[in-house]
Amino acid sequence: MSGFYHKHFLKLLDFTPAELNSLLQLAAKLKADKKSGKEEAKLTGKNIALIFEKDSTRTRCSFEVAAYDQGARVTYLGPSGSQIGHKESIKDTARVLGRMYDGIQYRGYGQEIVETLAEYAGVP
Repeated sequence: MSGFYHKHFLKLLDFTPAELNSLLQLAAKLKADKKSGKEEAKLTGKNIALIFEKDSTRTRCSFEVAAYDQGARVTYLGPSGSQIGHKESIKDTARVLGRMYDGIQYRGYGQEIVETLAEYAGVP
């Protein structure tokens, strides 16, 4: 799994079939470990920004539960709590968040925004 260290997940086409299979195997292992009580927190002390331009109950819950299970702390930035791309440029927001967080999850309307976040944040 070290091949995924600090790698952005921007679109499926960025991954080979073998890499996608590896990610699916990891997901199955994490799920089985949680169910059996053997889960090891790999993200202890890490901070993750969850940016949502559009509300999504299932996506938000999935990311929050997974992060907490792995020991990370999250900050939720919802549609009404973020000025990304409005009062603050996406590039500036990415740079600032990249200094504060170890990872950024983005759920929004445009692929261009996620690509800009990835380019300027310096974190996956």
